[in-house]
Amino acid sequence: MLSHSFTKSQIAAFIATAVDFTCLILLVEGLAVWYVTATALAALAGAITNFLLGRHWSFLATDEHWKHQALRYVWVAVGSLLLNTYCVYLFTEILEFQYLISKCVAAVIIGIAFNYPLHKYYVFKIAG
Repeated sequence: MLSHSFTKSQIAAFIATAVDFTCLILLVEGLAVWYVTATALAALAGAITNFLLGRHWSFLATDEHWKHQALRYVWVAVGSLLLNTYCVYLFTEILEFQYLISKCVAAVIIGIAFNYPLHKYYVFKIAG
């Protein structure tokens, strides 16, 4: 049986992804922001959304000061970025998946095996 925090964290990740993509489209298409700058700003908006949802909803971890959690979150996000990038490359170049399929497969694997446990036990320090 999946834990309640796991389900909530996956919903939070989906919402954060929606924020990321929505911001990207609005910045590029609506405000004519250069796509590279827009990508960075949109990713930041998604990361902040995911952090806040994790802290206040998925893991209910507001007893510790947010700055400490945010710093740990940044480290996990950097690791996730590196793993996602490597896996997309590996799946596309070695396994010859189409790159969007590679991105989806990598995101699911890393989200479950890397992001969730580190968010739960390291970033937000939830026992059990």
